[in-house]
Amino acid sequence: MSFGVVDMDEKGGAAAAADEIRRLPAEVNWEMLDKSRFFVLGAALFSGVSAALYPAVVVKTHLQVAPPPQAATATAAAILRRDGLRGFYRGFGASLAGTVPARALYMAALEATKSSVGSAAVRLGVSEPAATAAASAAGGVSAAIAAQVVWTPVDVISQRLMVQTSSTCRYRGGVDAFKKILLADGVRGLYRGFGLSIVTYAPSNAVWWASYAMAQRFIWRVVGAERSESYPSLMAVQGASAALAGGASALVTMPLDTVKTRIQVMETDGAAAARPTLKSTVRGLLKEGGWAACYRGLGPRWGSMSLSAATMVTTYEFLKRLSAKEGSLD
Repeated sequence: MSFGVVDMDEKGGAAAAADEIRRLPAEVNWEMLDKSRFFVLGAALFSGVSAALYPAVVVKTHLQVAPPPQAATATAAAILRRDGLRGFYRGFGASLAGTVPARALYMAALEATKSSVGSAAVRLGVSEPAATAAASAAGGVSAAIAAQVVWTPVDVISQRLMVQTSSTCRYRGGVDAFKKILLADGVRGLYRGFGLSIVTYAPSNAVWWASYAMAQRFIWRVVGAERSESYPSLMAVQGASAALAGGASALVTMPLDTVKTRIQVMETDGAAAARPTLKSTVRGLLKEGGWAACYRGLGPRWGSMSLSAATMVTTYEFLKRLSAKEGSLD
């Protein structure tokens, strides 16, 4: 084969790639959004999604904290028998109160970072697919760090409320839990597991958003990018890409999430010696059931994260299109 033919093949391949990119659904970036509409609609939409998925989070938390291993169905049945449907929504008020500002920080950091990193990468000569993956990964890291500033205290409070029962009710609600944790452990008590949360969610978000971007491109290549003009097809591809990324992320980060949950939920009497540490928590888990103990609650977490990812992303993409400025999608 001559160099001339190789050159023509490369040009043809580049032209085909450029044509494929043009036929893919248009990305709604940060500059195209009406920010006030974006945050107001986002708060309403994500509150509804959080309410639908909250029971799975409650079951997962019970499985991670309870010493004897149990099946997810047995745990759910026990919660229902003991506390009724209300038991699946313990701590939801506190969680919802923190979800709105945490989501706002998450979305702002994600979109602003994706937009700036993507533009910078393209200017440096990086190919469009690689620039998209890099921008998505960077956006995922910055979004996770920004959200955890708000979400960690909310997580600590809501998880304490999740695992208490009507017979062992120490907290009367989110505000009471906030006061008692602050009194017992200070601000440090509200930020238990913060470092571990960053270690868990920052790389997880980077992998998730990069995988989501690449999965979408792959699926469109299989089903045909021309179908992206059909809104049901668009949502189906986005949902499938998100579910794949969410399930993989759940599997990879499960041990860290279990340790983090235990550190956040374990009670102390205020004495420094009684405070759980990373080392003592891991040792206790391994003593209870070996490495398998670190994967307690994997089923509910896998299902919750896959369903949550598919639901959240389709909602998120729908939200961005609802929030696009007039004429920005033309």
